[in-house]
Amino acid sequence: MGVAVAVVDAETPGNVGTIARAMKNFGFDSLQLVDPPDLDPDGEAYGFAGHAREDVLPNHDVLTFDELVSEFYTVGFTAMTGRDEGRHVRYPFKTPAELADHLADVESDVALVFGREGTGLSNEEFARIDEVCSIPASPDYPVLNLGQAATVALYELRNLTLDEVHHPDRRDRADERALEGLYDQFQSFLGAIDRPDEKRAKAERMLRRVLGRAHPTGREVTTLRGLFRRAEMQIDRARDEEP
Repeated sequence: MGVAVAVVDAETPGNVGTIARAMKNFGFDSLQLVDPPDLDPDGEAYGFAGHAREDVLPNHDVLTFDELVSEFYTVGFTAMTGRDEGRHVRYPFKTPAELADHLADVESDVALVFGREGTGLSNEEFARIDEVCSIPASPDYPVLNLGQAATVALYELRNLTLDEVHHPDRRDRADERALEGLYDQFQSFLGAIDRPDEKRAKAERMLRRVLGRAHPTGREVTTLRGLFRRAEMQIDRARDEEP
C-alpha cells in the first residue's frame, strides 16, 4: 500500500508548499494535485516547502478529480461532519488516530484528500470519496486552515510511512537487579528512620508502585540509592554524636 496526499483546487501556492513540508516531516512523498495554482520554483510554494523543495514538491503529479477517485482509495478530510446517518455524505467519520489502524489493512493505494482553504471539499466531491476523516477540535472554532489540518493529520498517520523517528530509543528502563537494589536500600533507610514495622510493608509497596509507573532509568535508580544511603549515614552520624 502506498499513501499519497492529494490537494484539490488549492487557492495559494504557499499552502501547497506547507503541505509538502509536512509530508517530508512525516515520511510521505507522493503529492497529488487537482487544479493546482502556478507553482513557480522561485515563488512561495518552494519558499514554504523547506527541504521538500528538493523532492516532494517538484515530483508532484497533476490529475483530475475523476482520476483521483478512480486510482486511489480516498479519504476526505472535513471540519464539518454529519451527526447521524440521516446526513450520510459526511458521516460516518473517523479521527486521524482511528484512521491509522484502519488504513494499515487497506491493500490498494490510498490518497488523503484535502480541499480548498475556504470551503474544503464539496458535498458532490464527498459523495465520491470512500471514507471521511475529521480532526477533533473546539466546538467553538473547529475549522483548521489547510496547512494545519494536513500537518496534524500526517503526524497522526506517520506510522504508515515511518519505521523510525529521530527521537532516541527510550526503552532505557533500569533492569530489575538495579531496582531490587534500590528497594533494599529503601528498606535499610526505613530502619534508619525507625519507621514502625507495621508500616514498612505499605511504604515499600507504595515505592514499588510509584517506580513501576515511572520506569526510572539506571542513572535515576543509582541517584536515588545514593540519596537514601547518604540520608541513612547522616542519621547514623547524628545518633553517634548524641550525648
